[in-house]
Amino acid sequence: MRKLFSGKRKIVIGLVLLAAAIFGFRAYGLSRSKTTETFQVKRGDVSEEMILSGEIKAEKFAELYFQSGGQIAWVGVTEGQKVYQGQALIKLDTVKLSADLQRAYSDLRATQATLDKIHDEVKGHSSDETYTQREIRTAAEVANDKAFDAVTKAEQDLRNATLYAPFSGFVSFLSHSSAGINVSPAEKQIDILDPSTLYYEAAADQTETTNLSLGNKVRIILDSFNDQEFEGEVSYLGMSPKPDEAGSIYKVKIKFLSSPDLGKVRVGMTGDARIILSKKEDVLYVPAKFINNDTKGTFLHLGSTKNKTYVETGKEGEDVTEIVKGAGEGDLIYD
Repeated sequence: MRKLFSGKRKIVIGLVLLAAAIFGFRAYGLSRSKTTETFQVKRGDVSEEMILSGEIKAEKFAELYFQSGGQIAWVGVTEGQKVYQGQALIKLDTVKLSADLQRAYSDLRATQATLDKIHDEVKGHSSDETYTQREIRTAAEVANDKAFDAVTKAEQDLRNATLYAPFSGFVSFLSHSSAGINVSPAEKQIDILDPSTLYYEAAADQTETTNLSLGNKVRIILDSFNDQEFEGEVSYLGMSPKPDEAGSIYKVKIKFLSSPDLGKVRVGMTGDARIILSKKEDVLYVPAKFINNDTKGTFLHLGSTKNKTYVETGKEGEDVTEIVKGAGEGDLIYD
């Protein structure tokens, strides 16, 4: 019995030693496989930035609807076509509307004739007009006014049966490309866009807007073009909160400093705007991840991972930090 227990003990000790050896081997392998990052202190620009998400919009962008339903009689444009301000784009059938206008003209002529007759009858009786005469005259004038308003409405309805381009641009959306289709006033028919008026719109809360100024330079990075930046500047800061946002959120408009490629950039594309709040040029800098802190201050691992060199830092950018004192250009630092 004693020998059996001794044998088990040896087995257990052997397993523990084997596990320790495996763990140590793995730890050693991981330590050897881990690489230490290095960086040489560089000279350049350090910018303090604010990043705001937003999307591309256009100053001149219109969605066109008919004010009444009907059947499309004529379509004069196609998607992508350039149009000019005032150009007719699409038209509803106007047979009924034209008849309504002619009926309104007829009613106006009739009421005008009646009114002229009554005015002739009361001529010269402005000082002694009876209540009955006044009642008859007033009724005729009211009827004539209503007939005139009916003509005005019928003329407007006839004009509204045709959609016109409110400005020069391109047809970016066309609901129906052919005639004979019945449409409702709730159905959008055409979008008109002037691509030369594209801009980037973002939203900033009340604490962020205090750091922004008109003319702040901006780098715009769209989600569709991660490898490309568009230069811009802040052109407008909202004076009142946006009505469709919760809390005090303000509009920030950024204009492009050069026209983007209209074959690629489109309304509705989203991205980030990196707004430069301040900038220091020709200074020493290192990536922020190489900077360390302890109770004595801020230090870099200069020359080796074991060497602590305390430094004085300056402006902090999004990814890099200025080194004011303690390191020189070209110095090798370790993570």
